[in-house]
Amino acid sequence: MITLNAVLERVRGVDADTLLVWITQDWVRPLRREGQPVFEEVDVARVRLIVEMRDELQMGEAAIPVVLSLLDELHATRRDMRRLADVMRQSRRD
Repeated sequence: MITLNAVLERVRGVDADTLLVWITQDWVRPLRREGQPVFEEVDVARVRLIVEMRDELQMGEAAIPVVLSLLDELHATRRDMRRLADVMRQSRRD
């Protein structure tokens, strides 16, 4: 697990206050341990993505949650498709 401070060291362009706002807005969804956010690698990648959308792509704050939602849906669909493909492969073996 990765601490908030470690995320800030790994991701340039975001400070603690901003990251905590993103958590409150549900843009980043870390786990909690002893009341503190703890991050996984996927969370760090998401923080990097948000920074990139904001800074490099100059995406407005209203657009970021829309894009994140669409990306979440895309990943869920890919996960479902993988599961379906696994079931189909398994059924062919049986």
